Amino acid sequence: MTATDNGVPELGNAPMFIVDELVASDELLVDGAEGRHAVEVLRLTPGERVRVGDGRGTVAESEVVSAGHEGLRVVVRSRIEVPPPEPEFVLVQALPKGDRGPLAVDLATELGVDRIVPWTASRCVTRWKDDRVAKGVAKWRAAAHAASKQSRRARVPEVTQPMTTREVCGLLADADLALVLHEQARRPLAELEVPQEGTIVVVVGPEGGLTDGEVVAFRAAGAQAVRLGAEVLRTSSAGAAALAALSIKSRWQ
Repeated sequence: MTATDNGVPELGNAPMFIVDELVASDELLVDGAEGRHAVEVLRLTPGERVRVGDGRGTVAESEVVSAGHEGLRVVVRSRIEVPPPEPEFVLVQALPKGDRGPLAVDLATELGVDRIVPWTASRCVTRWKDDRVAKGVAKWRAAAHAASKQSRRARVPEVTQPMTTREVCGLLADADLALVLHEQARRPLAELEVPQEGTIVVVVGPEGGLTDGEVVAFRAAGAQAVRLGAEVLRTSSAGAAALAALSIKSRWQ
């Protein structure tokens, strides 16, 4: 294990498994879906290094003892606490069509998002109504969980309940830097001064774009309209591109 210049541990390339609770024991059993993946897909064997985390910053550096029908049994060599990264990244993602929602979550998770807020924008084709809300949120949370494992993240990003435009405005008003991606904005994101701590909120609109009323409301809440470049990105990839640009000016320095 190494550390970055800001003191945050780098978890390296050992497989990561995320469990609901990381018990205080020298030996752990990774069972259920995680254990089956370790045994049947990764085919891990005794002596190999793995990491077991709770998705909230605690990671157990471990070594495989056995792999079988019960799951993966490991012995803990050390435990580390990975602090929350600075600044905090919040993505307000308008509900995309079809399966592009989980894709947006997957990409944003790999690019370091800390919180994802589903947003029902005026021009969203997809609508989560009644019983579809719980199903939609669960699908996004599953995507965040899977992407966290793939990218060896110690912290799984939070996926909140859907917000209305008014609720998003409240979120923007409390941010240290609030941005709205808009293809007609004159100011490129690359020109911004990015805070090194606090909360940065990025709003991504739906396939049909933002309405004038939404843009006005967000600006009144303190957000700046910015563009990424000359190209118009899909709603499922724009958030990840913005997070990468922000990371270059903050976390990746």
